[in-house]
Amino acid sequence: MNVNETTVDRRTMLRVAGATAIGLPLAGCIERIGDETGATREDLVLAPPASHDRARETDVPHPIYGDDLPEATVQAPLHDRSVTTTEFVGDRATMLTFVFTSCTTVCPGLTSTLRRIQADSIERGYADEIAFQTVTFDPEYDTTDVLREYGEKQGVDFDVGNWYFLRPETPARATSVVEDTFGVAFERADESDPTESENETTDDDHTESDGETGDTDHDGMNESDGDTDETHDGHGRSHRHFVHTSLVLLVNRDGLVERAYAGGPPAPRTVLDDARTVVEEG
Repeated sequence: MNVNETTVDRRTMLRVAGATAIGLPLAGCIERIGDETGATREDLVLAPPASHDRARETDVPHPIYGDDLPEATVQAPLHDRSVTTTEFVGDRATMLTFVFTSCTTVCPGLTSTLRRIQADSIERGYADEIAFQTVTFDPEYDTTDVLREYGEKQGVDFDVGNWYFLRPETPARATSVVEDTFGVAFERADESDPTESENETTDDDHTESDGETGDTDHDGMNESDGDTDETHDGHGRSHRHFVHTSLVLLVNRDGLVERAYAGGPPAPRTVLDDARTVVEEG
């Protein structure tokens, strides 16, 4: 089942601070576990996260535990071909996240989350049982060379062949894939209303906080999830800010979401244990 693209009110998603503040018509677009046509508990490896019932009741815009992985086909410039997000379903587990490379706050942590699992997969011999997809929502800046340099700085091992940087061809396509299909809201803060605060939160208080743990400051309800960082680097671009929600998806080999870590980079140990379990028992 593919998730239909759904237009989401970007500003509402970025401003929302609680479950009751949002009313998104997504229940008919993403099949939730327990729905008549959705996944059953037997299809999943991990137990439901503590806040799953709340996330399901509030119809969060992004995929959550038990949902099918949404499908979108995007260019993977470092591989010189296109990749479909569901390409590895039936073959291996998949982890995905959504970033812009000139970010200096939240996004490096999201990328590092996947990179740690990649390193563990190499060390423990399951690199061919998991794939990593990092989707940029800033294709104007994130060229092939920029993505390669970013990956190298983040410690990504490209030689293993299981890491894919996905780059939508245009900003409009980035919105279609990242926001409409995956429910990850983003907005160019340097092009928005100048009266808006640079510290505007993108707190996912309404989401399931799969990464809840005492090991991290990011428990799904932090107040600094939004990245409005001003950047200036050697590529000649400055003053690029994005306010955005953050999400890391852990998907089993059957294409079902086992964890949706929202609200900031999740606790490394939690994700490591979850990923190992999904790969070993899935």
